Amino acid sequence: MDIPRGKLIAIGGAVDKGDTEDLDSPEQSNNNFFELGILARMIKELSEPDARIEIITTASEIPEETGQRYVDAFARLDHTNTDVIHIKSREDVDNPSYSARIFTAGAVLFTGGNQLRLSSIFGGTDFIKIMLNKYSSEPFLVAGTSAGAMALSNIMIQGSSSIALLKNEVKISRGLGFIKDVTFDSHFVKRGRFGRLFQAVATNPVCIGIGLGEDTGLLITEGNKMEAIGKGLVIIVDGKDIQHSNIASAPDNQPISIENLTVHILVEGNGYILSERKFLASYSEQIKMGIENLNNE
Repeated sequence: MDIPRGKLIAIGGAVDKGDTEDLDSPEQSNNNFFELGILARMIKELSEPDARIEIITTASEIPEETGQRYVDAFARLDHTNTDVIHIKSREDVDNPSYSARIFTAGAVLFTGGNQLRLSSIFGGTDFIKIMLNKYSSEPFLVAGTSAGAMALSNIMIQGSSSIALLKNEVKISRGLGFIKDVTFDSHFVKRGRFGRLFQAVATNPVCIGIGLGEDTGLLITEGNKMEAIGKGLVIIVDGKDIQHSNIASAPDNQPISIENLTVHILVEGNGYILSERKFLASYSEQIKMGIENLNNE
C-alpha cells in the first residue's frame, strides 16, 4: 500500500453549515468560532510555517462571508498567507488559475455546507486529481470541516431522512477519495447521528465509521495514524466483528439489528491505527514506543 506523504484533518463542525442561521449564531460570533484551537494545530502541521492555505467554499451557500471569516480567523492566529477559492460550478473548476494555486499551496480547507456540492462539482475533475496527487506525493495538508470533512473519504454519507436505524434511511455516495474505507459524519454528538453511522458501517463492514463531535478534529498521518484533537469526542465504529445483521433481508424502512458492533470513544490525545483497528490510549507515547511500525511487522 502506498503511504501518502500528506496529512488530513477532519473537523466535526459547529461552524459554517452554509446558511445565515449558523453564521449569525452566538457560537459563530464568539471569539473562538471556527475552532481556533484546531486551526492553530492546522498551522502547526504545515510543512512550512508560512505555507499558503487555500479556503475552498464550494459547499457553502454563503461563500464570500464564510471565506472571509476563515481568513480573519487565521489572521488572528498570525497566519496571513491565506486565500479563498470560490468554485460554484463544474465550469468554474476548469479555470486554470485555480489549479495553479493548488500546485503552489501548502494546504487547503474545505468549508461546511452541503457535501453533495463537493462531490458533484469536483468529482473526476483535473482540479481534484491535482489535489489528490499532491496529498499522495508531497507534505500537503487537506482539511475539511462539517460537510468538508464528510467529503474527504471515498465513502460519503450523503444524508438521511431519519436518525433511526431503519433500512435505506441513510444515503451513501462517493466522496473525494483522500482516504479509503472510512466514512465521516459531523456534528455527531449534538445532532444524535449515531444511528446513521451505525447503518453505514453495517451496510459495508470493511468501512470504519468516524463520528466527529463539535469543536473536535481528527489528524490523520500516513493515511493510517489517527489522533483526536480538540475539546469534544471522536466516535470510532468498527464493523469487522459483526455477527448477525438483518440489513440485507429487512424490508425498506424497517428496523435494523446488528450484533457485535464495536465502538471506541476518543478524546484529545487518544489515537487509532486504522490498518490494525487498534485504539491508542496515549497517541504520542505509543507512537514513540513503536506502534508506527505495526504495518511493517
